[in-house]
Amino acid sequence: MNFAVVFAGGSGERMGGPVPKQYLELDGKPVLAHTLELFERHPMIDGIYLVVGEGHVERAKGIAAKYGVSKLRGVAIGGATAQDSIYSGLKFVEERESADSIVLLHDGVRPYVLPEVISANIAAVEKYGSAVTYTPCYETIVLSKDGARVDSIPQRSESYTAQAPQSFRLRGIIAAHERIRSRPGGYAGMVDQATICFALGIPVHLVPGNRGNVKITTPEDLVTLGALMKWRGAT
Repeated sequence: MNFAVVFAGGSGERMGGPVPKQYLELDGKPVLAHTLELFERHPMIDGIYLVVGEGHVERAKGIAAKYGVSKLRGVAIGGATAQDSIYSGLKFVEERESADSIVLLHDGVRPYVLPEVISANIAAVEKYGSAVTYTPCYETIVLSKDGARVDSIPQRSESYTAQAPQSFRLRGIIAAHERIRSRPGGYAGMVDQATICFALGIPVHLVPGNRGNVKITTPEDLVTLGALMKWRGAT
């Protein structure tokens, strides 16, 4: 079976407001509602699990109920860090579903993924065991250790941005987390599942994503994405 595991525990500090960004309004409804609807409407998704910050369980359940998210199977409490929250969410799913299940890990503030990208993630896990959504870089990437001087410039033709969903067999990604957690540095330097797998030497298969699949981080992201969604709805 295929499950979306949606992480919505961020505080939204970079948005500069008191409301976490997953609960801000986008095109008439909360950002989180848009994200949940992506998986609710997809015929290959059997269920949805949510991971939220402490004190937000009922709020998240209320959003799911209001917008008809019938596939919601449970809401877990996140941990101290993003990766701790992901691990907590995965263990929550493990208690309820088969270890052979495919899990699509997704950000609650990434509300614009096309259905074919979700389908491609599932197909890639079935064939390769993993899937990390990406888009090619259209601007030059520069690497700098101090933020003041360019240290190196990778080939743009070989540069991509890793996005979400990032998808795996449940037992495999839990095992990867437990290997990382057992190391002296733990999650230090681990920013997502692609980073974890790369650090462990686990092959990761790339799946092309869609433009606009942004993680809302700043007020500008919210405005830009709202305009994109209105444009797509009008075309």
